[in-house]
Parts: sequence; structure tokens; C-alpha cells
Amino acid sequence: MQLTTYIPNILFVMLLALGIGYFARNVKKLIRNIKLGTETDTAGDNAQRWKNMTMIALGQTKMVVRPIAGLLHVIVYLGFIIINIEVLEIIIDGIFGTHRIFSFMGGFYDFLIGSFEILALLVIIAVVVFWIRRNIICIKRFLKPEMKGWPKKDADLILYIELVLMFLFLTMNATDLQLQQMGADHYAQTGSFPVSQYIAPLFDGMSMATLIVIERSAWWLHILGILFFLNYLYYSKHLHILLAFPNTFYGKLKPNGQFDNLKAVTNEVKMMLDPNTDPFAAPTESGGVEEEPAKFGASDAMDLNWIQLMNAYTCTECGRCTSECPANQTGKKLSPRKIMMDTRDRLEEIGKNIDKNKGEFIPDGKQLLDDYISREELWACTTCNACVQACPVSIDPLSIIMSMRQYLVMEQSAAPSELNNMMGNIENNGAPWPYNQMDRLNWVNE
Repeated sequence: MQLTTYIPNILFVMLLALGIGYFARNVKKLIRNIKLGTETDTAGDNAQRWKNMTMIALGQTKMVVRPIAGLLHVIVYLGFIIINIEVLEIIIDGIFGTHRIFSFMGGFYDFLIGSFEILALLVIIAVVVFWIRRNIICIKRFLKPEMKGWPKKDADLILYIELVLMFLFLTMNATDLQLQQMGADHYAQTGSFPVSQYIAPLFDGMSMATLIVIERSAWWLHILGILFFLNYLYYSKHLHILLAFPNTFYGKLKPNGQFDNLKAVTNEVKMMLDPNTDPFAAPTESGGVEEEPAKFGASDAMDLNWIQLMNAYTCTECGRCTSECPANQTGKKLSPRKIMMDTRDRLEEIGKNIDKNKGEFIPDGKQLLDDYISREELWACTTCNACVQACPVSIDPLSIIMSMRQYLVMEQSAAPSELNNMMGNIENNGAPWPYNQMDRLNWVNE
């Protein structure tokens, strides 16, 4: 057999290696960026964590809270997972030069191909509805200021890619069916085509050579499109396809209204209450003495813990958090979605800085606070946890807001005057109002 016979297989292996290699490079960069965050306690009920991941990431339980968008998303989600089983067959065929190598399964293979086609049609319908909701109906949560420019283009581009991939899949099957009926070599009678059989008549009258060119073109474009989509994930909001699973696993286990205490402050209070402790000693987490206190809160992305940074990369930009936020609903500047997008953008900027400077971060005069997220946004938050509850992939925007508030209060003493007045009243009067305890009930006489 001549060497030229193997050229398509060699080319396929090279493109496959290139696509997977570039994807691995992006994954390595993603992990590097997430690890720029500080360490955090991940101890907890692992059984509950596995349950959360199974129910939320795999089972999509929080997605279907909004039934229309939820059902459409489940269709697309299941469609891509199940249809991409065929990618395994395509890869094997591409490497070894076979055609529909799994066809030996007989009736089960027919069932699989038929199921793939029905799901492909449902995905097309869902994607069209999604596009209409975003671009014609113009649902309010997709029109917020942070969704202008690239975020909107990215969302639409993803929909176009999904449409193209599904149409290529059906075109490949439709021409394959025609070639089977014509008795072409390597196109054995196999598979069930409940959807593409209605597309096949479009190719009536074409020669066998033309049909083979169309079928092979659709086959190549389909696998190249999948490799392109795989590598595009890093630059897209669809990175949640990969990160939703670890993100839900490490999601918050405590009740939403329960905040973490700062260990340094807790230890200081314990030390003050302990009569046997040296009053001039500085408290530490281990109970010893530290020479320099740690930084309280966060002013930049690297001050956040790695779970918070993973949250930022996992954000789907769906806007459910912002649509539920009472501050945003009343016209305040705060948008929990923007908090996550800004954190991710700043982290990406830091990553590029490190890449440019051979693995070392050179201060660039910027930080997450003020340059990306304004103080007005931070103090507009009511800490109601509505955003946390609404997120379909267990992202916690509130934790980032609270970390940055801690920095403002404990590092810069930059709390709003209203908050300072309230805290002063609590200290002096035992209540947030500017009346001493003796005068507190004077209103009754009025």
C-alpha cells in the first residue's frame, strides 16, 4: 500500500495532537492562575461534597429552578455529552482509517446514532431559542452594562459554534446515508438516521464522488470544530463546562447566613480574655507570637483564596445572581456577576504579567479594588446571599465582596461614615441609634 494512503491518518494524528496539546497548555495555565490564590480550609463532609457535585453539576438541579432556561440548558448539556460519545468513534476512525468502527454493535449502534440525531435536533432548537432570548426578546439580565462588548459576542459565538457542529453532524450522516444506499465502498449499511433522512433528499442527483467529498468535509470540519471549541473554552464563559464539577465539590457547606470568623481576630479576643496570657504578645493562629501581622481581607486577586479564584473562572455569566440581587434591582451599581467577571479579568491580567516576565509578577500599579471593582459596588451589598442561592454552579460572589470589605475596614479604616457612626453608637450606647440607654424610650411620651 502506498504511503499516500496514510497521509489523511497522519494529518489527523498531527491535528489531534496539536489540539489536545494546546488544550493541555491552557489547562496548565488555568491551574497556575487559580493557585495564585491563598490557601483555605477545605476540610468538611466529603460525602456531602460528592452529593453536591452529583446533584448540582451533573444533575443540574439548580439550573432547572427556572424551568424554561433550565430545560433548554439540560437539553444542550445532555446533547453535547451524549453526542460527543461519537467523537471517540471519529478519533479511532481518523487514526486507523476505518469508517464507523463501532458499527459491529448492530442494533445497539443503530439506537445510538438515532438517539444522537434526535438530541442534535433538540440542541438546534434549544440554541435557536437561546439566541432569540438574547437578541430579540432581549431579556433584561442579558442587557446589563457588564454584558456589552466581548461578553455578548462570546455568548453569541458559542451559540453559532453549537449550531454549526450540529448541522455538520447531521450533514455527515445524511450524505453517509446516501452513500450507503448507493453501495459505495467503506460505507456499510449501518446506523439509524431519524433526522438526517429528511436532509438526505437535498443531495439527490449528486455523483458518488461529490457525496464523498461532502461527507468527508463534514466529518473533518466536525472534529476540527470540536477541537477548536475545546481550546476556545479557556477564553470563554463556557469554561464552566470543565470547572463546574470541582467548583460544586468545593462549594460552601455552611448555611448561607453564616460568615467565617477571622482566626487572627478570634485568637486576639481569646488572648484578651485569658488572664494567663502575656498582654504584650501578638496573637497567631497557632497561639504563638508573630513578628508581622497578616494582611486582612483582599485588595487584589492574589489576596483571595484559590476557591474564590476558581469561582471567578467558573462564572457562566448567566446573570441569575444579578437578577436576584436586591441592590441591583433598586438601581444600585452592584452586580454580583460583574464582581466575578472583574475578578477573572484581573486574574487573567496578572497571569499575562507573569507570562511576560518569565514566571514572576512585576507590580503593574493596578489592583482589583478601585481599578476593577469600586467601593460603591462593595458597600451596596446587603449580604442577603440571594446571589449565592441563585447561582447554578455554587459560585459565592459574596465571599469576595466581604473579603474586600474586610480590607477596607481593617487595613484602611475606610468604612462609610454611616457604618462608622453605627459602630460608634453600638460601642457607646449599646444600639445603632444615637441615643443613650436612659433616653431610648422617650419616644413613648411623644
